[in-house]
Amino acid sequence: MKDPGSYRATGATVARPVPMLDLKRQYQPLHEELMAALGHVLETQQFILGEPVAAFEQAAARQLGVAHAVGCSSGTDALWLALAAAGIGPGMAVVTTPFSFFASVSAILRAGATAVLADIDPATFNLNPAAVKAVLDSERGANVCAILPVHLYGQCADWTAFVGLANARGLKLIEDAAQAWGAQWQGVHAGALGDAAAFSFYPTKNLSAAGDAGMVATNSETIAERARMLRQHGMRRRYSHDEVGWNARLDGFQGAVLQVKLRHIEGWNQARHNVARRYHALFHAAGLAEAGPYPTHGVVLPHEVAGSRHVWHQYVIRTSRRDALREFLTARKIGSEIYYPVPLHLQEALKPLGYKEGDFPEAERAAREVLALPIFPELREDEQRTVVDAIAEFLS
Repeated sequence: MKDPGSYRATGATVARPVPMLDLKRQYQPLHEELMAALGHVLETQQFILGEPVAAFEQAAARQLGVAHAVGCSSGTDALWLALAAAGIGPGMAVVTTPFSFFASVSAILRAGATAVLADIDPATFNLNPAAVKAVLDSERGANVCAILPVHLYGQCADWTAFVGLANARGLKLIEDAAQAWGAQWQGVHAGALGDAAAFSFYPTKNLSAAGDAGMVATNSETIAERARMLRQHGMRRRYSHDEVGWNARLDGFQGAVLQVKLRHIEGWNQARHNVARRYHALFHAAGLAEAGPYPTHGVVLPHEVAGSRHVWHQYVIRTSRRDALREFLTARKIGSEIYYPVPLHLQEALKPLGYKEGDFPEAERAAREVLALPIFPELREDEQRTVVDAIAEFLS
């Protein structure tokens, strides 16, 4: 490993705050556009669904290359709507990952189905198709009707492998694309790969609302129509309830904000790609990068799988002294985050799933080693140097 001192720029040891995310940098250039869009909602009084939401849905569907986009109140509701609209419910099981946000599993349970877990790939952190196959061949796989891969950190799961599994066994594929707006697998957008997909527009996402918002994407008229019905208390006609749905509607203000931001997302995703490339170069120049998939003395960098397009929602490294490194960065006012510190099978609320520590060693090891570094389109190169210099100092 190089002497990190040979790499650090003059003055790099002086503490310079680097935020994990700075939404103000995105907002300032869009101020006039956003205020005009919000003003239109106030003038037209279309506060729930209406034209602002419909216009966003149409533009979003075009950008993804899908037939239908159904806006809703959050990414969590989008997951539930995608599952329920696809006909997944009681007596059925869905395979997903233990290394994701809680909603990936809670939405399955909310749909009335059983969540079955399979371990992750240590290089991508995404659901491992081989592990899924092993589950499908086991007793737990008896009632599985669908697979729900998560496109974690902005990179698509191995969709070719999952299509093979699904086709061989007559299973549905539901995408958790909450972190993956703009990601692609072999030229096809996340959201257009499976039977249905769920997106989140939480304010930290690549494509973000000014609050909670989500969307279901699908090429199925049947799934889209049922999702629209379920998001409005099961109504197809006003005050006529065909089944018990939910209040999961998207409001007009969020639709308006998302319309504006949708016009800029491709440029922002390209900027994230550039930030990721700079991190790669800086870590290699500092002599800190290790081949992986597991770290020893340096850091294992994230990578883009051949045939995919990573949109770098997060830039996640692996390091063996993760907690100490994070404390070191925090003391220097450098942002970082752990996605995710506790695998889902070890969450107190999910004990009824019947798993225990040791059942998913890759997910458990990842939870001990992953660290997300600052990444957003407006992140400056000098800020990235500050981050890498600090990590070099810690590892020296």
